[in-house]
Amino acid sequence: MSVSTWQAELAVDCRCTLGEGPQWDADNERLCWCDILEQRLHWLSPISGESGHYQLDHMVSLAAPLDSGGLLLVGEDRLSRFDPSNGSTETFCDFEADNPITRSNDARVDRYGSLWLSTMGKSAEKNAGSLYRLHRGRLTRLRSNLTIPNAICFSADGQFAWFTDTVTGVVMRWSLDSEGWPQGEPQPWADFSSTTGNPDGAVVDSEGCLWLALWGAGRVVRLDHNGQVIGRIELPVSQPSCSAFAGQDLKTLYITTAQEGFSAEQLAQEPTAGSLYVVETGVKGLADPLLRLE
Repeated sequence: MSVSTWQAELAVDCRCTLGEGPQWDADNERLCWCDILEQRLHWLSPISGESGHYQLDHMVSLAAPLDSGGLLLVGEDRLSRFDPSNGSTETFCDFEADNPITRSNDARVDRYGSLWLSTMGKSAEKNAGSLYRLHRGRLTRLRSNLTIPNAICFSADGQFAWFTDTVTGVVMRWSLDSEGWPQGEPQPWADFSSTTGNPDGAVVDSEGCLWLALWGAGRVVRLDHNGQVIGRIELPVSQPSCSAFAGQDLKTLYITTAQEGFSAEQLAQEPTAGSLYVVETGVKGLADPLLRLE
């Protein structure tokens, strides 16, 4: 099988400690992403080339556009409404606020306008994490005893969800019912346990293929419907974390990266680690539904 290969280029030299959660805000034509550990929300306007960031007062891993306007921040112990026009926040609800060792990690809005989000130990404590779904304002725990939950994404028809516990190296696929709730047990779908790099964030394109960041391998791979690698994006940095399709035609893929855990020597070898990268693959993404809280 031939494997398509692309090279990612530097988009924003932001050098996040832990870049995560790229999310296209179509209404405002902005890409948002987070530096979890530095408590920052970054943004880029691809049309103008302008970029900047908001300094927050807690760790945040995703900013999801709301159907009522503004963004919902997925924070370390709370979900908050955020107004980008003035930087104000208003707490919507707490989660795991009584557990000081955890923070939010991966998150994505499903095809039903509901938010899936995960938690993990701040020091990646074993089995400290969980997976949740926020559906019409109510938060439900779907799974616990996870270590680093990642790769949350959904098929276009809403019949499947994917996720991984990064430490296992295996991406799981979960059947969903007609309202987007999991049915039965998730099944192994793609195994990276014996390859270089660990599965991190993922996104699904308009052809039903999954783009998976391989943390530590310096690449994002494209997987077909059977979980086989059919494409590969190479990056000049080793820790890609997640991807998002952006732009008016959703054909531009942005990739967040990290320099978490780097030594001075590694930083010298990868000076732009943690920055935002971009690649034109010619493949169109899926428009994310707006998050509904009611």
